[in-house]
Amino acid sequence: MQHILETILRYAIGYGILLFEYVGVIILIVTGVQGVVGYIKKDPHMRLNLAQGMATALSFKLGGEILRTVIVQDFEEIAIVACIIILRAALTFLIHWEIKHMEQDELIRERKNTEKALSDAGAEKM
Repeated sequence: MQHILETILRYAIGYGILLFEYVGVIILIVTGVQGVVGYIKKDPHMRLNLAQGMATALSFKLGGEILRTVIVQDFEEIAIVACIIILRAALTFLIHWEIKHMEQDELIRERKNTEKALSDAGAEKM
């Protein structure tokens, strides 16, 4: 009975890993295509959207690696998975940091545009 449950668990985890990996890849491809289209159209939000998509894709890939830790057998495999998790977590952290700064820059830019529009409207009234 235990062998059957262990086999079911391995299959479920294997399919879960594949699901997370595929979803991450699909998100990355879709985001990349949208980024290229946004770049061609000169969309000012293209970099932010691309970074958010990459962060989402990395989160799914990280989920797959965390699931992988359940089925590793020896220390060498654990070390490899741990290194992959650390690298992906660091990438995710850096991308989120960049997103935060891009959002702040965008808010400052919008505020300046609003102030300029208000000052231009005030100058026209005089």
